Amino acid sequence: MKIFNIILAILFLLFAAVQFNDSPGDILFWVIVYAGVGIISAFAAFNRYNMWAILLGLAVVVFEMFRKFPTFALWVSDGMPSIVDEMQASSPYIELAREYLGLCLCLAVLIFQYVRYAKLRKQEAPFVE
Repeated sequence: MKIFNIILAILFLLFAAVQFNDSPGDILFWVIVYAGVGIISAFAAFNRYNMWAILLGLAVVVFEMFRKFPTFALWVSDGMPSIVDEMQASSPYIELAREYLGLCLCLAVLIFQYVRYAKLRKQEAPFVE
């Protein structure tokens, strides 16, 4: 798990670095979200978990997913056209579909980290009947 978490940490910190090329309104949010997931994964590589950081990350990601879901659903209903194309006025949902998929990645990693945290915590303090 250590190597996997280090890879996750590096990937998400790189994702955060790439966000500096984004539009000014989005930079801060995406840098914080991606860097947060990267830092959580970096600490997890050394079996250091902060449940509150993971839960806060989950709350932020789920909230944003609910906000962006209508646009993502529009993209799906339009037949999921390519989102690797250049942004155009005729397809404004490209950026929001990309962001939604980025949130899905963050959600998957945060759930993974929470499950690992819960497993380790259970091993440290087994339930006594």
